[in-house]
Amino acid sequence: MAIRTDEKLSASLEDYLEAIYHLTVRQDVARSKDIANSMGVTRASVTGALRALSEKGLVHYKPYGYTTLTEKGRQAAGRVARRHEILAQFFGALLGVDAATAETAACKAEHALGPEITARLMAFVEFLSQTQDDGKDVAQQFQAYWETLNESKYPSG
Repeated sequence: MAIRTDEKLSASLEDYLEAIYHLTVRQDVARSKDIANSMGVTRASVTGALRALSEKGLVHYKPYGYTTLTEKGRQAAGRVARRHEILAQFFGALLGVDAATAETAACKAEHALGPEITARLMAFVEFLSQTQDDGKDVAQQFQAYWETLNESKYPSG
């Protein structure tokens, strides 16, 4: 079940949902302390976000207790995590950006790009990964092209 238009999440709430998703994959539940640590925020910020996510029916939350995702929350969080993963893969594996920069860019881009662009980028990455069976490594070809461009613009020496 998709999040209805009137239940669109802010970038911040999507980040909380994604953090909870990753924590619950490892240990079934998320604690406020763990969410705060994983996101680098205060526990008070986490409490506010958990209340908002609970009101939207995305998490089961009780103060001083554990947090779990509802089925609706698990589906929404999975979509957010997948979008982030595809963008990081696009920036890292396809464009050849270092992993840390790719992660940072994915975090920013997943919220800034509209749904149509994100969907097309996701499809493009999946398309490229499925069509490399013909022996051509498109990512490698692009990275070689990029190096050629940089060498011609910024020759060493």
